[in-house]
Amino acid sequence: MAFPENTPSVDDMLNMPVIELALMPPSLLAAVQAEIDVATDRMKAVTERFALALEVRYSTRASECRHHEGKDTGTIRFEDDGVTVVADLPKRIDWDQAKLAQIAENIASAGEDPAEFIETKLSVSERKFGALPESWRKGFEPARTVRTGKPKFRLVLNGGAS
Repeated sequence: MAFPENTPSVDDMLNMPVIELALMPPSLLAAVQAEIDVATDRMKAVTERFALALEVRYSTRASECRHHEGKDTGTIRFEDDGVTVVADLPKRIDWDQAKLAQIAENIASAGEDPAEFIETKLSVSERKFGALPESWRKGFEPARTVRTGKPKFRLVLNGGAS
């Protein structure tokens, strides 16, 4: 889309008083909004591309470090030529709703309150799952699926701010 020549750039807008922006003609405001939309789309695309590049570069090493630390998920740190790489692989838990409903029934029929363990949406927090006695945990495991989230990497120059 072609923008009018007098359309302020994104950098110009950062330094412009808000009232000056607000007083622009509506057609210029529309052009500015379109420029912002284009810049936002480009920034999203470059952010996704950069994140993918970091994943390509560091995912194997992050996996190896996690394995060495006995972790499947979570945050680990390692060095790469004077830069600390902070690699995070979030844990995502899915619970089989039908199986949890049956477990809730079993708990209730045993005279216990399933709400102590199972949330209304039929989910079990990892903290509560981890606190269950081993024999109970085995009963919950068929309803539990562990998956990972999207890996994230952040680079921190050593001796510098993050």
